[in-house]
Amino acid sequence: MIIHLATDHAGFELKEFVREALEKLDYEVIDHGAYEYEEGDDYPDYIKLAARAVAENPEEDRAIIFGGSGQGEAMVANRFLGVRATVYYHFNPEIIKLSRAHNNANVLSIGARFVSEEEALESILFWLELPFDGGRHERRIQKIDQIDYFDYDEFLE
Repeated sequence: MIIHLATDHAGFELKEFVREALEKLDYEVIDHGAYEYEEGDDYPDYIKLAARAVAENPEEDRAIIFGGSGQGEAMVANRFLGVRATVYYHFNPEIIKLSRAHNNANVLSIGARFVSEEEALESILFWLELPFDGGRHERRIQKIDQIDYFDYDEFLE
């Protein structure tokens, strides 16, 4: 499993902390930026790189993306077929567990303004080890991936 990281200025310090910690734990990490703190940067420029990488290998790779709230970052990531981003901003083991077990989330979008470094790392490590349950949930994931987001008439039926 490759773990892709991305953020803008709002999550820069947390991303750097997580990157260093994951590398020390021997995870394979690819950092898609930002590579330095720049207050005026825009999260889509970085998040799309990590999301695209996960979309190329959605069953194996994961991404941890960071922003102020994590909301916009998840919206960007979820535009890529095969990417299933979930937003996280406070540790609740049941919600994190369900994001993997039922939704097979492969991107964790963290609201850096709402978590400490320790809480974020603990949650990430927990999330990375959780399996997908499959079964009836697999059918639902397949239905998500079959949606053609540009055929709005079909989507509304």
